[in-house]
Amino acid sequence: MQTTRAQTPSRASGRELTPLLAGAATAVGGFGALLALTGSDSPLRAPLVLFFLLAAPAAGIALALRGLDPFARVPTALAGSVVLNMLVAQGMLATHRWSARGGVVAVGVISALILLPVLLRRRRAAKGQDG
Repeated sequence: MQTTRAQTPSRASGRELTPLLAGAATAVGGFGALLALTGSDSPLRAPLVLFFLLAAPAAGIALALRGLDPFARVPTALAGSVVLNMLVAQGMLATHRWSARGGVVAVGVISALILLPVLLRRRRAAKGQDG
């Protein structure tokens, strides 16, 4: 009797890791936002909040710039994220409403507003292909 083995690739391709990395980044960023909103004194608060403040807007901007080459999209999205954070901070300072929690909420809402049209466009395109 002869047994055969299904051959599996020795290492995972980048396409297989992308959803896993996106999920992990979402969890880390969400946990950072949660730590900021609850006022936790955890030593992880600062790095995780910083990750959220950079990654949330960068993700929305990167998805909106899907026509660019990936190597151009990453620095462009990170630069846009820094600019968005600076604009939120400047607006809060100008109105004398500075708050770390408020900044996290404002960046989260603006990031969701950047991401929403992209998701709606994808949904509309998927419906057009199905029907």
